[in-house]
Amino acid sequence: MSFSPAALWPVIMLFASNIFMTFAWYGHLKHKSSAIFLAILVSWGIAFFEYCLAVPANRIGSAVYTTAQLKTMQEVITLLVFAGFSIFWLGENLTWNHAIGFALIAIGASFIFRA
Repeated sequence: MSFSPAALWPVIMLFASNIFMTFAWYGHLKHKSSAIFLAILVSWGIAFFEYCLAVPANRIGSAVYTTAQLKTMQEVITLLVFAGFSIFWLGENLTWNHAIGFALIAIGASFIFRA
């Protein structure tokens, strides 16, 4: 696969969309005292921006990647973003078990990109 903007932009956009989605799904856990309906409304608003990035990322990326590759890429990016989010936003620690589990998922994902 030769380098093209259509190969790079989906990766960048999926990283950005996953940041929004991770905050939409898990950001409220830092504010458990707020009302659940407020958490839902705020999460829904944040998720709008995730869709504004994910949908075009997949549309652009489909010129270069298969849908299986796009989905696999999104899942691996989700794990990377979530790991950073867990540490920096929620203050949680990642263990060796997390690292091994994520590594096994990444190894499995690599098979999707083999010719």
